[in-house]
Amino acid sequence: MPNLAPAALPILMLLASNIFMTFAWYGHLKYKASPILIAIVASWGIAFFEYCLAVPANRIGSGIYTTAQLKTIQEVITLVVFAGFSVLYLKEPLGWNHAVGFALIVGGAFFIFHKF
Repeated sequence: MPNLAPAALPILMLLASNIFMTFAWYGHLKYKASPILIAIVASWGIAFFEYCLAVPANRIGSGIYTTAQLKTIQEVITLVVFAGFSVLYLKEPLGWNHAVGFALIVGGAFFIFHKF
């Protein structure tokens, strides 16, 4: 069985980085009463950790995946993380239209990874 660790490491790092970035971009929406400057500074602080994971993930991943594949992986991860965040943290439901839209994007990802 091949060693999947080198291929999985950048994906896991991108997953973790995206969790940080989702909180940086959208976490403050739960605290709309706090001043915007505090939201900006807090978001920058959270985003620092996102960059500490995303930059090395892309460096490591570029030895395994093409840049288009890395970007596609990131976008699919973004959708999965955002969907979970939206439902679990912000308590905003996702409807069938969201599922269809996400499925179309995942379908696009299929074509990025397959040569015909």
